[in-house]
Amino acid sequence: MSRISGRGWAYAGALLGGAVSVAANVAHSYVPPAAAVAAWSPQPGSVVGAMFWPVALFVAVEILARVPWPAGARWVALRFAGLLPVALVAAVVSYRHLSGLLAFYGEDAITAAVGPLAVDGLMVMATGALLATSGRRRPAPAVVVEPVEVPAPVPVVEPAVAEPPAVELVDVAPPVEPGAPERPARKPSRRQSAAERVARAVRRTPHASPAAVAARLKLSERTVQRHWPASTVDMVTTAGGV
Repeated sequence: MSRISGRGWAYAGALLGGAVSVAANVAHSYVPPAAAVAAWSPQPGSVVGAMFWPVALFVAVEILARVPWPAGARWVALRFAGLLPVALVAAVVSYRHLSGLLAFYGEDAITAAVGPLAVDGLMVMATGALLATSGRRRPAPAVVVEPVEVPAPVPVVEPAVAEPPAVELVDVAPPVEPGAPERPARKPSRRQSAAERVARAVRRTPHASPAAVAARLKLSERTVQRHWPASTVDMVTTAGGV
């Protein structure tokens, strides 16, 4: 909720003070002088001149406070040395008019002395209040926000992984000591069959029985008999018969 600035009361005070001051100055122009005749009436110029003083005081205060004067000693001197005398003269004349009017109406000396200060003072104070509230209500300068350029995202480059070079395995012969005789290459041994083993055993021991050969070769007796040479079988049978 916004706070009440009071500008309405300031306007009311300025209008009330200005209207009363103008009316009092005009009314003072109708006060007859001491040696006036019965049919006396004020001159039109004096009536217009009476209206000038409160208006001049109001305008001088407005120019003094509201106009944004430039900086510098020359402008300060012009501002105060030129406008202050105008405002001071208008205030003094208006004060005397109001004071004389109050005295003409039969007010006491104190009222006639301080009463005009309330009228013109109200107008000046209300004008100052308007200036103060107008500065408070002045909109803040617009802030121009410049667009910020956002850089485009940089693509992430994955580091290249170097593949290890292909290594070709080469069989290297063992080093040969100088002067060493070359060994003949060993021929791959061929596994003898059961028949060859049986025949070889029979040639070595022709009089051995199949059971003895089977036990020596670690074969079954039936296998030995199946591969037993025919001539040897006849010899073994003959020897067994004798």
